[in-house]
Amino acid sequence: MGADAVFSYAGRTDKPRAQPLPTRVGGFGGVAGLAAFLRAEAISHVVDATHPFAAGMSRNAVAACAEASVPLVALERPGWRAAEGDDWTQVKEMAGAVAALPESGARAFLAIGKQNVAEFAVKPGNFYLLRLVDPPDAPLPLPDAEAVIARGPFGMAGDRALMQAHAITHVVAKNGGGAGARAKLDAARALGLPVVLIDRPQLPPRTVLPDAADVMAWLGHEADLGG
Repeated sequence: MGADAVFSYAGRTDKPRAQPLPTRVGGFGGVAGLAAFLRAEAISHVVDATHPFAAGMSRNAVAACAEASVPLVALERPGWRAAEGDDWTQVKEMAGAVAALPESGARAFLAIGKQNVAEFAVKPGNFYLLRLVDPPDAPLPLPDAEAVIARGPFGMAGDRALMQAHAITHVVAKNGGGAGARAKLDAARALGLPVVLIDRPQLPPRTVLPDAADVMAWLGHEADLGG
């Protein structure tokens, strides 16, 4: 048995993947706006399936669901853990990642999206490689940088080749977790490169489930995930 649902995108990419559900794009206007939307649309359950680093949206969802008395669950893939052969420095926030890089001479692969790129401008003596979903709409805020436009998931062989082609010496990544985004970490291990891994932000207490089948069970439906 199915259920009515609506899929919401934040609107940060130009061409988000199509979904087999009615879809809306854009913000809600903070906690009050989201709570009003939940009431107006008679939403009975909310699934927070945002990126683990979309902390603002996740915090708003917790507060808005509490205000509107709507049950909330977060679909959150487990974070990555270092294995034998990994050379990881784990830091609490982006400023720690900047501090972990050499003052100059590094060639860093910034696998962090585009929002925090400008923070690395304090170390202009390094080269920075970015991988973005959409072409930047303004010059990169770094004196020596290059952007590769590509959409994942990525494979280890491709990421290894990318790093070799740009003579990368350091990898900076957010601990997003999941199989589809960890190729860069496997490639770094294979090449013997150090990784600066940024911890996930702290969020309010909420129900967290690790996969879609668990979420469907929480909703009271059998999972039909195409398998």
